[in-house]
Amino acid sequence: MLAKKNRLNKKKDFGQVLKEGKSLKEKFLILKIGKNKTGQIRFGFIVSQKVSKKATIRNKVRRKISELVKLRIKKIKKGVDAILIALSGIEKKEFLEIGEMVDNLFKRAKIYESFN
Repeated sequence: MLAKKNRLNKKKDFGQVLKEGKSLKEKFLILKIGKNKTGQIRFGFIVSQKVSKKATIRNKVRRKISELVKLRIKKIKKGVDAILIALSGIEKKEFLEIGEMVDNLFKRAKIYESFN
């Protein structure tokens, strides 16, 4: 689970990123990304009933995505708000496949810090 400081919780914050954020899609994931003024890295996750009617499966998908972000959070630039939206079909994918999707999205969004 992500640290509390790294989570998007408020409806207003979600709304701002969804409304004003830049959007990228990779197979079964959508990344909405925006800037924040807090200097923190904050993530939110949306896994709708379109993925599965069963809450246990949706929560499993959410936990996988959250853990993948947690493993990569040290490489991400400060001042980023992002929402990862899971699409139908992701529940059948393995952890490593979802990890590749997350990496591709982050690279295309250029939110990784460059290490020179």
